[in-house]
Amino acid sequence: MQYKTEPSEKSTVKIVMTFDKAEWDEANQKAYVRTRGKYAVNGFRKGKAPKHVIELNYGKGVFYEDALTDLYNDHFEQIVEKEKENFTVVGQPQLSVDDIGEEGATLTAVVPVKPEVKLGAYKGIKVKKAEYNVSDGQVDAELSRLQERNSRLVDVEGRAAENGDTATIDFSGSVNGEKFAGGTAENYALVLGSGSFIPGFEEQVVGMNIGESKDINVKFPEDYQAEELKGKDAVFAVTLHKLQHKELPEINDEFIKDAAGSESVEAYKKETREKLEKQANERAEAETENNLVKAVSDNAEVEIPDAMVESEMDSMVGAAEYRLGMQYGGMRLADYLRYMGTDVATFREGYREQAKQNVKSRLVVEAIVKAEGVKAEESEIDAKIEELAKAANKPLEEYKKDVTASQREYIADEVVVNKLFALLKKENILEVAAPAEEEAAAEKPAKKPAAKKTAKKPAAKAEQPEKAE
Repeated sequence: MQYKTEPSEKSTVKIVMTFDKAEWDEANQKAYVRTRGKYAVNGFRKGKAPKHVIELNYGKGVFYEDALTDLYNDHFEQIVEKEKENFTVVGQPQLSVDDIGEEGATLTAVVPVKPEVKLGAYKGIKVKKAEYNVSDGQVDAELSRLQERNSRLVDVEGRAAENGDTATIDFSGSVNGEKFAGGTAENYALVLGSGSFIPGFEEQVVGMNIGESKDINVKFPEDYQAEELKGKDAVFAVTLHKLQHKELPEINDEFIKDAAGSESVEAYKKETREKLEKQANERAEAETENNLVKAVSDNAEVEIPDAMVESEMDSMVGAAEYRLGMQYGGMRLADYLRYMGTDVATFREGYREQAKQNVKSRLVVEAIVKAEGVKAEESEIDAKIEELAKAANKPLEEYKKDVTASQREYIADEVVVNKLFALLKKENILEVAAPAEEEAAAEKPAKKPAAKKTAKKPAAKAEQPEKAE
């Protein structure tokens, strides 16, 4: 087998494989032996007909496709391995047959390869340095959240329903006098003022007394998720059974000791500020590093093959599906997207530009690492492992026994990345923008997807789960 390689368009390499008559005849014979059982020929038991008889009945080229497949499988990976110093394949090849006949065959594989990066300026450029401050208000907000988490519901008597109350109600909805699926519930706990039901519903429960029944008139929004209810006027027969209001514990040292394990309110605030400042610094550091990568990437030139972008998009969709499943108890991405009125193909396409940026950033970072000769020394890897052992509260020698070669390689990559960012921060001009007040560090509780809620209670306004990014 003879082969030659030549650069092709958009970061691809063309590999042309030529097989002479002897190689071609041998491949056809192997294909015949492997596949002859598929062909029925009169006068012969299946699998017993001679090769030339099958060719007379099915055509001279009956075994060509299988022979080419065998030759490709036998030689392609060997060629890629032999040429690994010249290019790195990053996707599946496109195959074409240039010549085929009794005297031999020529097969061409066009493969996407890791592209060359033309670095631009990556030193001496101005880059925004992120900074976030922690305010007293944020510390107080954390204290309020702790208070909320330890609140309890207390029965209300002798007054009408107010916003903030939890109202236990029965409701039955109808449109044009006909009940609709999922519009009925009993003993449903509704927090008044939460906006979880369609506009106008909760406002009309406010003012009701325990034991009272009334009809509530509402109109479904034009963008309501149930097509048959969009923009429709509806009547809900509502009965109020019970009212409860939230009772918050008093914030004092005793409460803090029980709820948070801190010695006092002041100690809790000090610990909370330190935690928020650590989170703020980590966020600012990550944002600054992202700004650095984007700046040096924008200055570089690279022709990214489509295969790398498509692969990155697949990874991003996979990560989104994993997060969605974790957030919503195993919910499938396809089901979530169907509920949102779209599909996986459209959702995936929405990642294309970000995928291009991600791939370019990685390629540029690799190119800078190579240009600067950034390496992880064995002593640096060992120091990182020692740090991890301390964090795991394990003796170093015991911890090192569990560190595999691939884990050590991962640690080495982390060391390289850290050294690279240290270099970029040192060699570039980090301009501090006006400090922004750090947002509350605690994330919002994950909402339940509206699909589950409205399946039996479509009176509720459709919640919009956060987009899985």
